[in-house]
Amino acid sequence: MNRDSVYNFLSSIVVVIVGLAIGFVILLFSNASQAIPAFGTLLAQGVSSMRDIGDVLFRATPIILTGLSVAFAFKTGLFNIGATGQFMFGAFVAILISLRTATMPADAFQHVPNLIYIGRCATDGTLEIFLPPAARVVSSVLAATLAGALWGSIPGLLKAFFNVHEVITCIMTNYIAMYLVSHLIDWASILDQGLGGTMRLPVDSTLPTLGMENIFVEYIGATNFPWTSDINIGILLAVLFAILVYIILEKTSFGYELKACGFNRDAAKYAGINEKRNIILSLVICGALSGFAGALNFLNDTGLPLSAMNVLSQEGFTGISVAFLGLNHPIGIIFSGVLVSYIFHGGGMMQEFGFSAHLVEIVIGVIIYFCAFVMLVKSFLEKFAMSIISFLKRIIRKLGRKKQGEESD
Repeated sequence: MNRDSVYNFLSSIVVVIVGLAIGFVILLFSNASQAIPAFGTLLAQGVSSMRDIGDVLFRATPIILTGLSVAFAFKTGLFNIGATGQFMFGAFVAILISLRTATMPADAFQHVPNLIYIGRCATDGTLEIFLPPAARVVSSVLAATLAGALWGSIPGLLKAFFNVHEVITCIMTNYIAMYLVSHLIDWASILDQGLGGTMRLPVDSTLPTLGMENIFVEYIGATNFPWTSDINIGILLAVLFAILVYIILEKTSFGYELKACGFNRDAAKYAGINEKRNIILSLVICGALSGFAGALNFLNDTGLPLSAMNVLSQEGFTGISVAFLGLNHPIGIIFSGVLVSYIFHGGGMMQEFGFSAHLVEIVIGVIIYFCAFVMLVKSFLEKFAMSIISFLKRIIRKLGRKKQGEESD
C-alpha cells in the first residue's frame, strides 16, 4: 500500500468517526437515557442478521451508482450535481415501460414469438405492446439508462458549446426533471392515488434475485418463518459497473483523454483532443449511470413507488457524499456506498428508542455531511505528516551534528 492509499484510508476513517461522534452528541442532548442504546443500534443493526446485511446491500445499490456518476464527472474536471434529475428521469422511464408492456393485447396482429407482441386495445383501439418478463426487465433497464444519458447530455452540450457552468445547468435540470416526472406520471395514467406515486409493478417485472434471498434471510419465532431480504442482482451489477468505470478511466486511451480534458481543457485541445466531444460524453456517461441507478432502485418487489409529489429524490445527493467518501475512486465507492447504506439502515431503527423521525434524519444527515469533508481531512493529514517528518529530520540532523562534535573533541 503506497503513501497516498494510506492517506485515503485514514481520511475516510477520520470523517466517519467525527460524523458519528457529533451524531452521538446530538442524541445525548435530545435524550441522554436512550442515547447509548440508540447509538449502539445505529452501529450494530446492519450486521445483526443475514437479512439486515442483504437489506444494506440492497439499499447501497443505487447510491453506489450515483456515486460513480458524480465521481466519473469529477475525474474529468466536471461536477455532476444533476445525478438526482438523471436518476428520477431514468426511474420514470423504467417504470413506464414495465407497466405499459405487461398486458398481452387481446388480438396481437404482429409478434415475434417469446420476444414482442403488438396489438390494439379492445376498449379504445390504442396500440399495445407486450414483452415477456425477461425482455421487459432488460428493456426497462436499457431505456432508463438511455433516458439518464439523454438528461445528462443537456448540461454537457451547454458546457461544451456555450461554456455554461455545469453546476448551474445541473441544478436547473434537477428541478425540471422533478416537475416533468410529476406531470408525466399523471399524464401517462400510471398514478396510484393511494401510494402518492406510480402504480405497483407486476411481480414478473422485477430484477432476478439469483437465489440470494435464500442466503440473506432471517428465521423468526418457533416456526422459523423465513423473513427474506429485498436483495437482488442489482448489487452485483453495481459492483460490475464500478469495475468497468475503473477500467475505462485508468486502463483505456478514452479514459486518459477524458481525464486530460479535466486537468486542463486548453492543453488537451492543443494536444489534439476533442475537448467538446469529451465533455459531452463525460456527462452522458454520468447520466447513464444515474438513470441505470433509477431503474435498479424501483425494479424490485418492495412496492416502492416513484413519488408524484414535487420532491427531489435523495439518492443523487447522497451519491455526492458517497463519491467524496470514496475519494472518487470507483472501487472505493463500492465500500463507501455500503458504509453509507449501513448508517441509513441502522439509523432507521433508532425510532424504537423514542427518537423522532426528524431527529433521526438530522443525525444521519450530520454523519453523511461530514463524509463530504474527506478531501479536506486528507489534505490536513498530508500536511501534518509532512510537518512531523520535517521535525524528525531536524532532530536527526541536530543529533548527527552533536555526535560529530563530540567525536572531533
